[in-house]
Amino acid sequence: MSGFGMKKPLRCSFQEALSKVPEALKTEGFGILTEIDVQQTLKKKLDVDFRPYKILGACNPPFAHRALQAELEIGLLLPCNVIVYQADDGTAVVSIVDPLQTIAAQASGEMKELAGEVRAKLARVLERLG
Repeated sequence: MSGFGMKKPLRCSFQEALSKVPEALKTEGFGILTEIDVQQTLKKKLDVDFRPYKILGACNPPFAHRALQAELEIGLLLPCNVIVYQADDGTAVVSIVDPLQTIAAQASGEMKELAGEVRAKLARVLERLG
């Protein structure tokens, strides 16, 4: 685990991981709203080479709705980011934001409880990835 999220090295390629992550997220009620290709963006904007790296914006609509009802400004921390990147050895790494480090960091009561529920779901997503 890093300071921001939950991390899991996988024994597969970057492309294989990218194909597995959406299905694993779906099993816990998450869909992907956004996808940022960091490698492509850095090449296009700065003409620099970077490892394969994608940021996926994952959302679980019922949880997002509950969070927005409890705290309107929580949208600053939504959706839940998932990163997939190629490690130095060519295998893939998946990291998922830890809502207890972001959403719950300054929250209390209902938001802390919600962050714990979301974290449990996201941890199960990592488990499913192998």
